[in-house]
Amino acid sequence: MLMFAFVYEDQAPKPEKYNNIEIDEILFKKIGKNDMEAFDQLYRLTERTMYAFSLSLVKDHQGSLDLMQETYVKILSASHLYKPMGKPLAWMFTIAKNLYYSSVRKESRTTNLEPETIQDDKRFSYITDMDDKIVLQTVLDKLTEEEREIVLLYAVTGLKHKEIAESIGLSLSTTLSKYHRALKKLRVHLEEKEVRA
Repeated sequence: MLMFAFVYEDQAPKPEKYNNIEIDEILFKKIGKNDMEAFDQLYRLTERTMYAFSLSLVKDHQGSLDLMQETYVKILSASHLYKPMGKPLAWMFTIAKNLYYSSVRKESRTTNLEPETIQDDKRFSYITDMDDKIVLQTVLDKLTEEEREIVLLYAVTGLKHKEIAESIGLSLSTTLSKYHRALKKLRVHLEEKEVRA
């Protein structure tokens, strides 16, 4: 099963290379001076994490890729404004979040944002296993935005809870509490599905 790894945290293997993302804040200064090697290095370091964060906001694969692209373009154009504070991921997440909310405001003026059912949703067509679709839909629909961010960042990137807390601007205890609350919601939902089946 694709997405069950985050439900049972003790069993979830985490890729070592994603556990500690250390971004040298000097990269932003270099990027501000049009150093494309520095930009490539930042992208390689953060690509997986930014995808997970984007997915927690947008809720679909293609939209996540689009948001990532917009975020990196914005980083490229705004890196000269970056002030070193020891939280480069938080700055990047803020950019992604602002771009996302801006696009939602724009879309809400022109389209109806009613959610579609997973069976008819072409955005999830790259996932072929129906159980995986149900679990992914559960994560995206049943959790709050912050819970989605925390769970997906933990499950997809392997970031530690402390790193997630620092990146999204919450205390470690709040992050852990929201993570465990999200897991409890998912377990209850999955158990209810099993009973009905």
